[in-house]
Amino acid sequence: MTTTQTPPPAEGQARYEFQAETRRLLELMIHSLYSNKDIFLRELISNASDALDKLRFAALTEQSLLPDEALHIRIELDPEARALTVHDNGIGMSRDEVVQNLGTIARSGTQEFLAMLEKAKDVKLRPELIGQFGVGFYSSFLVAHRVTVVTRKAGEPTATRWQSDGVGGSYTVEPAERAHAGTSVTLSLKPVDEEDGIQDYTSPWVVESIVRKFSDFVSHPIKMKVEKPGAKKDDLDRFEDKTLNSMKAIWTRSASEVSEDEYKEFYKHISHDWNDPLTHLTTSIEGTMEAKALLYLPSRAPFDLYRPDAPRRGVQLYVKRVFIMDDCKDLLPAYLRFVKGVVDSEDLPLNVSREILQQNRQIRAIRKHLVKKTIDTLATMMRENRDQYLEFWKQFGAVLKEGLLLSQERNERIYELILAESSSGERGKLVSLAEYVERMKEGQDAIYYLACSSVEQGRRSPHIEAFRDKGVEVLFFTDAVDEIWLQERAEYEGKKFQSVVQGDIQLGTEEEKKQAEEAKQRKQTELGDLLLTVRAALQEQVKEVRLSSRLTSSPACLVTADGDISPQMERLMRATGQNMPKIKRVLELNPDHPVIARMRAMHERSSADPELASYARLLYGQAILSEGGELDDPAEFARSIADLMVKAAGVP
Repeated sequence: MTTTQTPPPAEGQARYEFQAETRRLLELMIHSLYSNKDIFLRELISNASDALDKLRFAALTEQSLLPDEALHIRIELDPEARALTVHDNGIGMSRDEVVQNLGTIARSGTQEFLAMLEKAKDVKLRPELIGQFGVGFYSSFLVAHRVTVVTRKAGEPTATRWQSDGVGGSYTVEPAERAHAGTSVTLSLKPVDEEDGIQDYTSPWVVESIVRKFSDFVSHPIKMKVEKPGAKKDDLDRFEDKTLNSMKAIWTRSASEVSEDEYKEFYKHISHDWNDPLTHLTTSIEGTMEAKALLYLPSRAPFDLYRPDAPRRGVQLYVKRVFIMDDCKDLLPAYLRFVKGVVDSEDLPLNVSREILQQNRQIRAIRKHLVKKTIDTLATMMRENRDQYLEFWKQFGAVLKEGLLLSQERNERIYELILAESSSGERGKLVSLAEYVERMKEGQDAIYYLACSSVEQGRRSPHIEAFRDKGVEVLFFTDAVDEIWLQERAEYEGKKFQSVVQGDIQLGTEEEKKQAEEAKQRKQTELGDLLLTVRAALQEQVKEVRLSSRLTSSPACLVTADGDISPQMERLMRATGQNMPKIKRVLELNPDHPVIARMRAMHERSSADPELASYARLLYGQAILSEGGELDDPAEFARSIADLMVKAAGVP
């Protein structure tokens, strides 16, 4: 960080230090982390547009907040002073809001953001970062060596000035004068540097081209003084106001009239995401009520996707092109919270509140329509553009599966959208449930799955040995939400989901199952006393010891009894603060494994042999480790293995 000498604060002025992480972030941004410098203007215009929308919404219940002049954004250029100012007459900020909003960057995720910045060596990866962490205002420092903000909150008599050079580690806040509510952001511009991507931002042509490219669809007029055609330098009225943007609500235009680039830029405007969207969809509701919607599926998940309390830029609600709210959660269920866009209704009352929305019949109808259209779009993408759908699934699949949880929002159609790796497929290749069912073996009546922490762990699990030998496919589910929805009466195409670690499973045709059960009963009779001895040694750890139909090469595994919850679910419930008793599981032994044969011989010589208890504890520990669990006493397990190795080596 460059060190600069800063003068003492003036009277009435307070100096604040940026947080250490904030100083580092500004340093990274200032030193050309982002290749496209022009986007600073889009971010400032988007912030100004938000401020105007917020004022218009506040004025629905307090009309006096509206200014005498129509809501607008104005860009002011000063070539002599090398300055650019973006004015708005929107909601403005109080002094406390200035310190809170401009003095602390990415409050909930600064450390993660910095780590991402440090890793983003590839220019192609950089544009995603600012949009994910909501620090667009600070892109001003890409082109400015000093930023000054003068703002006055609507309904308050005083204004505040915020100023920083971005490199001194501090900013100042002081009282200011401003005739009306709103905000002015003034950039003291760096010199033009074409190699570094810094244009002459005091040129009206440059500014107008940037506005038309990035912000043409902003619903408020963006004005700028421009020279009249044919005017002379000494003419007193040689300048006139020009509105730089068309202000056409993009969702009201025919799809054939809107270019793909316009759709992309509108997405970036409403979402503040610098990535292109994955796709978009337009839809209309007609009949007893009318509404239009333009929805987007993002290409990347935001860092706070799994934080339910995080402020979001979701689906904006308009009524007759009048902005009502920024993130209308009533329009889509939580499992579709990644969807961005705009809904414009012709019929909802303008003074509608959030509480009324939840009960509004028209909102429920719009919600139902949007959910169907979104699921339809995903299903079509899955069928017709599998690579694109795989991109979506990687980012948002875990969130989408929340829609399978037992609730009023449960959506059975999500089953057709689920993808997972399988024991029969190539590594990294995902299959759908429809593809799985189509390949099911004759006589197979269930969709077999293994919930595990990783696919690699699942492929090595002893629980799938018999399935692999018989060519029965097992799906691997690795998301935390899988443990919940899979136990919520999960069923697809009449096939129930069956965990390979739960219950006593028999594979094959009815005749094969009968023969396997008869063979198992014979061995159960032969090894019954040994099983009782092992059970006695592990009575505090397991509820039952039995022979396994799952194992073909491993000596033992742990399974969950029918009706009991899985260890993963047990951990999830404890993590939410629920006081869960320890669930004892069933230890299954492979009767054909050499270790079990060795234990049988030991037992036949002496059922009181103390080594039998040691073997039992080792088998139990090995079963825990093989499924990725944690031992209660790793040191004791290690000592037991060492003792066994010493005895095997014949060392006294």
